[in-house]
Amino acid sequence: MTQHTRSRTAHRLLAGFAGAAVIALTACSGQADGGAGGEAAAIDSVAVIAPADPGGGWDQTARAAGEALTASGLVTSAPVSNIGGAGGTIGLASLATETNPNTLMVTGSVMVGAVETNASENRIEDTTPIARLTEEPLVLVVPGDSEYDTLDDFLSDWADKGAELPITGGSAGGIDNILAGLLLENAGVEDVAGSLNYIANSGGGEAVTLLLSGQVAAGISGVGEFAEQIKAGELKALAVSSAQPAALLPDVPTLQDEGVDVTLTNWRGLIAPGGIEDGEKEALVDLVTSLHDSEEWTTTLETNGWTDAFATGEEFTSFLEEDITTTQETLRTIGLIE
Repeated sequence: MTQHTRSRTAHRLLAGFAGAAVIALTACSGQADGGAGGEAAAIDSVAVIAPADPGGGWDQTARAAGEALTASGLVTSAPVSNIGGAGGTIGLASLATETNPNTLMVTGSVMVGAVETNASENRIEDTTPIARLTEEPLVLVVPGDSEYDTLDDFLSDWADKGAELPITGGSAGGIDNILAGLLLENAGVEDVAGSLNYIANSGGGEAVTLLLSGQVAAGISGVGEFAEQIKAGELKALAVSSAQPAALLPDVPTLQDEGVDVTLTNWRGLIAPGGIEDGEKEALVDLVTSLHDSEEWTTTLETNGWTDAFATGEEFTSFLEEDITTTQETLRTIGLIE
């Protein structure tokens, strides 16, 4: 079941558009062959790879998952490295050539869109779905010294000035980009594509730099990426995209509170290399299910303000297939792909 809700506007453009990091799971040398007899094999150690630069949501997810896996005793080690670029599709390409079946990549709505806008040769459909983990509200922010104090102030000016007000967010075609388009459309802008000056960035750290240096008028990202700067007063949060206030930013109004008929959240989940044996897939699902059920992961969700959206098996597979299809339709509608 899709975890995010949609407004009438969002449904018309998104209709199920639901981000991400990579976790490579390395079996211990004494592990049984997961392909033999289709039985699940134990997994001893994990290598965590984020398909993005440090500081963003994928990096946060990778490090949080690695820490929870080791702290709960599910694995003995979980080192983290980053493979950034092209909305996660460089990481996706590395997964396609991975020969170790115990390799997991945390994907999400951002990567679903990036595969389409980058015309990626490697596609999520060619991987093995393992689990959906979380969803997270997005937040629209402006620099702390910005003239805009409310969402209405900003949207009114943005609708008038259009491309004169550059906006930063994650990868082109990702959920941040889509939310920006929805906001412009809701503000009454007819030529959304022509009015949207969207500057994609490769991670939360880059977005903060663009905002604090005055190179952009506003930014959109997951609440976890901007929460620290918002609390420090370096950025001002105008609204969050969830139906209810975000746990990390309880005093920030929702878009609905501000009269904008849009509700949208970002999801993140795990995929494995395509073509792995049933037993190998089962071992990965078992490990991730144990992670989800651990006290350490529950604490991680609360600390980061992530909503639990856990799903495995056919539920996740169906969700992913629907999200890919509707994302393609959405990106055509707003002119990002043909």
